[in-house]
Amino acid sequence: MIEIRRFQELSNTELFRILQLRSRVFVVEQNCVFCDMDEADEKAIHLFIKNDDRVIGCARIIAAENLPAVSIGRLAVDADFRRTGTGRLLMKTAIEHCFTHFKRADITIEAQCYLTKFYERLGFVATSNPYLEDGIPHVSMKLNR
Repeated sequence: MIEIRRFQELSNTELFRILQLRSRVFVVEQNCVFCDMDEADEKAIHLFIKNDDRVIGCARIIAAENLPAVSIGRLAVDADFRRTGTGRLLMKTAIEHCFTHFKRADITIEAQCYLTKFYERLGFVATSNPYLEDGIPHVSMKLNR
């Protein structure tokens, strides 16, 4: 079951487990050393899936008032649970949440280039040429309502 919570609703343990997973995926696996805990986390809606007490997948939705679209990001799936549909389930739930709770018509993401096909299967289309973010090739993508 996917949990959906605002930052303030997360327990200390849930937040720790989410950040732990993001650290394993982004910092350890992808050698992307960046300060993952940012101000956007405090304003975000967090989605996560647990297996027992272990967070095996997570993502966040950012719907800042000054942005023309809602953004989904920080999608991470534990290595043991990839290719099981966990990432797809998280994204489909995040998309549904965005379209249900926000009036903005579009959803934007900054996708790692190697995941472009995954996002295209969910309806996203590329809106930029590839660019480097933290040394990793990315492309901006958008899903229209």
